[in-house]
Amino acid sequence: MMEMPRHFFFDGAFVEKAYANVAFPIGAGQTISHPMTVAVQSSLLDIQPRDKVLEIGTGCGYQTAILLILGAKVYTIERQKELYSKTKSLLPKIGYRPRFFYGDGYKGLPAFAEFDKIIVTCGAPFIPEDLKGQLKVGGIMVIPVGGDDGQRMIRLIKRSETEFEEEDFGDFRFVPMLQDKE
Repeated sequence: MMEMPRHFFFDGAFVEKAYANVAFPIGAGQTISHPMTVAVQSSLLDIQPRDKVLEIGTGCGYQTAILLILGAKVYTIERQKELYSKTKSLLPKIGYRPRFFYGDGYKGLPAFAEFDKIIVTCGAPFIPEDLKGQLKVGGIMVIPVGGDDGQRMIRLIKRSETEFEEEDFGDFRFVPMLQDKE
C-alpha cells in the first residue's frame, strides 16, 4: 500500500484527507474505503502473482491499483457511469491497466470466468449465486454481507462445485451494492 499514493484518488481540495483512516466521498454517492479496509480485504484474498481477480465495484480505482501491485490480473466492474469513466481514464495515466467493465456486479463476468479470487467492495445484502459460480474450485471470495446498518466481512473458499467454507471477519461498513447498470 505504500507504493500507491492514496492522494492520486482525491480531488485537489481534499488531498489532506488522503492519508486519514476514513472513508471519503468520491462522487456518485460512493466512497473510497478506509485504508485499513483495503488492507484487510487484500490480505484476506491472499493474492498470488498472476491470480485472475474479479473486482466488483471499481469506484475510484484505489483497491484496483493495490490488487495490480500485488501481481493480480484484474477484471473490474463499476455500475456508476461517472466513476467508470473517470477511473478508466485515471488508472492508465498512472500506469495501471486492469480490464474495465461497465455493468451490474451481481452478474459478474461469466464470459471471463473462472476467477481465482473475487473481491466485492460494496455491501451486498446476500452473496450472489452468479459470483459463486464464477469462482474456481479452491478460489477465494471476500464480500461484505449485510444491510444499510453495516455488514460482516465474509471470506468464502470454494471447496467443490457445490461446497463453500465460510469465515466471518467481523463488522465493516460499505456503501450498498446496487443492481442494474444505469
